[in-house]
Amino acid sequence: MKAVGVIERGLPISDERALRDLVLPDPGPPQGRDLLVRVHAVSVNPRDVKSRVAFPASPEKPLVLGYDASGVIEAVGPDATLFRPGDAVFYAGVLNRPGSNAELQLVDERIAGRKPASLSHAAAASLPLTALTASEMLFDRLGIERCDKASGDASRRGASEGTGGMLLIIGGAGGVPSIAIQLARALTRLTIIATASRPESARWVGELGAHHVVDHSRPLPPQLAALGLGPPHYVFCTHTDAKRWAEVAELIAPQGRFGLIDDPEPLDLKLVKFKSVSIHWEAMFTRPMCETPDMIRQHEILNEVAALVDAGTLRATQAEHYGTITAANLRRAHAAIESGGAIGKIVLEGF
Repeated sequence: MKAVGVIERGLPISDERALRDLVLPDPGPPQGRDLLVRVHAVSVNPRDVKSRVAFPASPEKPLVLGYDASGVIEAVGPDATLFRPGDAVFYAGVLNRPGSNAELQLVDERIAGRKPASLSHAAAASLPLTALTASEMLFDRLGIERCDKASGDASRRGASEGTGGMLLIIGGAGGVPSIAIQLARALTRLTIIATASRPESARWVGELGAHHVVDHSRPLPPQLAALGLGPPHYVFCTHTDAKRWAEVAELIAPQGRFGLIDDPEPLDLKLVKFKSVSIHWEAMFTRPMCETPDMIRQHEILNEVAALVDAGTLRATQAEHYGTITAANLRRAHAAIESGGAIGKIVLEGF
């Protein structure tokens, strides 16, 4: 099968050897609850960049990246009950198995969902990792109360602000925040404040459903104070450093909840001691890698996301299509991610 992989770890993405076009053996027949999926489209995440640089790779054991895919099932394992051959699925996969930048991939059915019928494979591939991360952060980690609203565009884009408290999402135009904004708008009564530093990113987060947009390139506490809404109880930050953490400590409400997904340097937790703020990590790969008893929850989340998309309540966050799944096109995508200026998701389709 065709694939794109790493055979020399740690090369800069400007080096054409950083990602290689490969021909690899097809995966064996699916066992247990595995699905054998023919991959139609993928998207690229910051996780791909981290794995490319950090994970071992060699010509004998190439590293195939890719943590978002949409495709069609070719075969199912003997214990699989959720899908049949011919079903279209989307999923994020897991770190300790070969990724989706290959024509064929094995994935456990408990972390795959029904592909949204209203989306192309390319658009569907923009969703799984970010939707799982956003949903798990909002509802499983931060414990935000759901208040399901009627499906439809009006529920997400209505002019009125929420009545269930405030959620601040820092870095609102990224892949995960782009879904978190929509889920919070569709499934909660929170007032959503998102940050963006450029006109195009501010417009993006506003279109996704943020009630207010502030500029994270300027100090945040005075901007939130100027809104006159009081301190946010929930803060979700995708890139946390000491400076940003100090701002969060200043602006978050007493007994607030702070969520993060990145790998920051050590943070001074004493800054929030007397506010009794709780800290919540989200790693989307926890359930499949640890094979937790509730691992099937990811299947349920993805099916819910598919239903919300097909109802018109959520939109895919595909922003750019980089063409076919080749080493050259994936190097372009990795470079765009590394630049820090990407809005939404970059997708690739076909081999």
